[in-house]
Amino acid sequence: MRIEKYSIGIGDRFGHQGVAQLSALVKAKAEGANVVPVWNKSNREHSLIGSMPVNARNEADNAVAELGWKDAYYLDADHIGLKTVDKFIEHCNFYTIDVADFIGQPVAQEKIDAFVAAASKFIGTLAIPGVSKSFEVTKEVIEDIAKKYLGPIVEASKIYQHVAAAKGADNFVTEVSLDENEEPQTPEEMFFILLGLSLENVPVQTIAPKFTGRFNKGVDYVGDLSKFVVEFEDDVAVIAYAVKLFTNIPDNLKLSVHSGSDKFSLYKPIHDIIKKHNAGLHLKTAGTTWLEEVIGLAEAGGDGLEVAKEIYAKSFSRIEELTAPYATVVDIDMKALPTPEVVNSWTSEQFVNALRHEQSCPELNLSFRQLVHVSFKIAAELGKKYTDALEKHSEITAKNVSENLYKRHICPLFLGK
Repeated sequence: MRIEKYSIGIGDRFGHQGVAQLSALVKAKAEGANVVPVWNKSNREHSLIGSMPVNARNEADNAVAELGWKDAYYLDADHIGLKTVDKFIEHCNFYTIDVADFIGQPVAQEKIDAFVAAASKFIGTLAIPGVSKSFEVTKEVIEDIAKKYLGPIVEASKIYQHVAAAKGADNFVTEVSLDENEEPQTPEEMFFILLGLSLENVPVQTIAPKFTGRFNKGVDYVGDLSKFVVEFEDDVAVIAYAVKLFTNIPDNLKLSVHSGSDKFSLYKPIHDIIKKHNAGLHLKTAGTTWLEEVIGLAEAGGDGLEVAKEIYAKSFSRIEELTAPYATVVDIDMKALPTPEVVNSWTSEQFVNALRHEQSCPELNLSFRQLVHVSFKIAAELGKKYTDALEKHSEITAKNVSENLYKRHICPLFLGK
């Protein structure tokens, strides 16, 4: 199984927007962008919602059948480890192996020795075509990289082998994720990480490094854009070089950008780089669908708006609890948050303007948006009250979901417009 050149992760917290999401990709294909869907949902999200991987599988299959989608599609066991992967194996064909927690963890000395021996042929000046600068590689440099990254490499191999034993090695796509970490990987580190994955026989098809800057949930990139552009293009060049050198790395390996939704300032540079290098891309946009549901309910007015306001009021009173799991990817200014009393007085238009990611709108409130982004647990607790509202106002919520995915994400990234 080989994932296509362009793919997009379209998580759906409550499993109601499969057709709306896929319709955006149908429209993109008609415009000349062949982007395949990857429905992704993590173990944490399943636990909070009370869903199971079979529910996500059914949603994807039903959407594909309803719209007559003939191309490939995938279901991602998102951010799994050995302790959580088994419940996904029957239903998923894409595995995001999250090994960032193993960075710097000790490994057996024989693993380090074998890695250093294999990497020693690169001692000297390492000049990778297309990378912005060359690197001086010494035995000490290799040993330092081994001590830092062999832990996640070995763990990725364990998880990959576990899934392969259950599904068959050719029946799923492997992604390795290192993004939930404080420090970005350098191009030099990326090169040797790919060597290590090759030595461990992990046929990684997408890799998610940590990039410079903050990838906060549901808002634009925060950081040095010029530095990101150099990092991203360097990583594209490293991948192109590594797939020629390392026998166990598939030639369709591509970068994966996590928390990629709404990173509008990055989309044009990413588009330009992947077109320049004829490179692939995987982008995860999970939370943006949930936000568009809330926007749709608010836009519907009446009981839909009341549900949206209730979600905000309850999230405001539980902000520490809700943001704790996302501490590294939210940046909420408490002074900028309106009180529930103020929000309860809002019209439908005011609520929508504060939440919808229209950067030219003066009423857009990024702190408000980030809090709602992490508040899907509240909607889950509302149970049928929330899902009944989704079904009642399905036309308007679906329109928001589809248009957001197509216009704000697919068009700039894959169509260059």
